[in-house]
Amino acid sequence: MSPPRLWVVAGATGTGKTSFSLDLAEALEEFGRPAEIINADAMQLYRGMDIGTAKLPPAERRGIPHHLFDVLEVTEEAAVAWYQPAARTVVEGVFTRGADAVLVGGSGLYVSSVVFDFRFPPHDDALRARLEAELAEDGAGALFRRLRELDPATAERIDARNGRRVVRALEIVLQGKDTHGAVLPTAPTLWHPRTVLLGAHAERSALVERLDRRVEAMWEEGLVAEAAQLRARGLEDGATARRAIGYAQALAQLDGHLDQSEAIAQTQALTRRYARRQVSWFRRYDGLRWVPPTRDAAWSEARAAVTRPVD
Repeated sequence: MSPPRLWVVAGATGTGKTSFSLDLAEALEEFGRPAEIINADAMQLYRGMDIGTAKLPPAERRGIPHHLFDVLEVTEEAAVAWYQPAARTVVEGVFTRGADAVLVGGSGLYVSSVVFDFRFPPHDDALRARLEAELAEDGAGALFRRLRELDPATAERIDARNGRRVVRALEIVLQGKDTHGAVLPTAPTLWHPRTVLLGAHAERSALVERLDRRVEAMWEEGLVAEAAQLRARGLEDGATARRAIGYAQALAQLDGHLDQSEAIAQTQALTRRYARRQVSWFRRYDGLRWVPPTRDAAWSEARAAVTRPVD
């Protein structure tokens, strides 16, 4: 049997990555290589965040082992520096069982941290606390101006409105460290030499329609009730989980700050914007092939890998 591969199924939300990954795992099994699926979506790490993240229920996973779903409480932080060793440990475990690992998700930095040779600067908890206090008092804009003075190259690559990302960049710079800059390394090298990079492709117009409908379906399926349950479990205290698109809007609806149509429209707009950022991120991957997320394409990729093993 050939050495195991790390498959990566990346792309924007709503493109069909989940079903494609299931088809790919089934195809690999058919060609003599079992496969297991590993989550690379930051919000699907959280227990109870199901409707709003379009998490696949266990009953629909076709008997394929799935990893790193429902491993955190909403009050816990899903830092990528934590995720990287956790995911790589799972991948290595899959390999020891003689299976291929299929890493699936659209959280760009999470995917990159596993696939490429990322090394993260250390944390300074006291410095982080001071910066977060400044963020709460002065806002992201003030911190971003400070970052732009200290590290203009990194500031150019960071969304000035993303306070958490600005805080982390400042934390690194103020320690005198080189920042990973919230982007791919300048010359990324693969962590695992037998890596297959696939991107789930969908035409923009079709994707927008699909995303808008998916948001509407989330409300129909009970996202507001799910958000209320998660609020009781501390959702608004979580550094990561509280930023999930859809949940803040559902809570605003519960509090009377938005009506349902406004909450849905706001979530749709944010989802479309997020999808654009995801596509831009993954387009920078050298060697990534964009494929239609169909069963035929999954079987074609599996067949090609078996007949032409990755060196």
